[in-house]
Amino acid sequence: MPKVKVVTDSTAYFEPGVAERLGIRIVPLRVHFGDETFREGIDITPERFFRKLAESPIPPTTSPPPMEEFRAVYRELNKTTDEILSIHVSSHLSRTCEVATAAASTLLGRCEIVVVDSLTVSLGLGILAKAAAEAANRGESLDAIVRLVRGMIPHIYVVFFVETLDYLERGGRIGQAQALLGTMLGIKPFLTIEEGDIIPMEKVQDREKAVDKLFEFVAEFSHIEQIAIIQSTPEPTEETNLLVERLKLIFPDLKFPILVYGPSLATHIGPDTLGVIVYEGVNESG
Repeated sequence: MPKVKVVTDSTAYFEPGVAERLGIRIVPLRVHFGDETFREGIDITPERFFRKLAESPIPPTTSPPPMEEFRAVYRELNKTTDEILSIHVSSHLSRTCEVATAAASTLLGRCEIVVVDSLTVSLGLGILAKAAAEAANRGESLDAIVRLVRGMIPHIYVVFFVETLDYLERGGRIGQAQALLGTMLGIKPFLTIEEGDIIPMEKVQDREKAVDKLFEFVAEFSHIEQIAIIQSTPEPTEETNLLVERLKLIFPDLKFPILVYGPSLATHIGPDTLGVIVYEGVNESG
């Protein structure tokens, strides 16, 4: 049994069965539609979230897991270990790291809990948590696992474009006048997650040009260890199929899974977003 236990949150994406097999504990964020509250990944799936998003007149919000929930997980794990790595969604997108840190402080002296801000989300966070758990299963020390994860973080890239500017405006990432002008002009912002925050890279006039930008971004990599397409529907769209076909010409040995991004990310970027998450690996990059 590994000495170091790994905790993450519901914004992380894992392939089915991976978190259970590796013993990764997942603490759910809360998703709110008015007075209704759901635990992400337990009470509400991405598919159900997007259905509610289309029907609800009230825009959704999210909140971090309650501190007591983190504390309960840490105390339970503390029965079998005194070393925990708790790695979470970017602190620019959620207060989850802050709450986890407060919960960890209540076990000071009994359990060493290192809280790491992943500066990413979705598959990016899942890749980090999975690597941490695999290292723990190999018997590596907590310090070594923390160094491993922190070394991987700069090699994870997330880029995407959004269909509507409303969610970015609501989240304070663009101003109201900018959002109104962009909507009138039909502009699609091409965005990235940099240093944990969503920032605009450039503006494109339509979805076709935005897909071109996604392709050009990925084509710049000389090596990719893992990649996924993110969108708001489980079925591939015509755009997605076109993007995958073009990417396969450059990276014929790679798989390009299509992931539905979850409620927490969707509250920031809205529906009908298309993007890619790339992990280039740490050995081959220069």
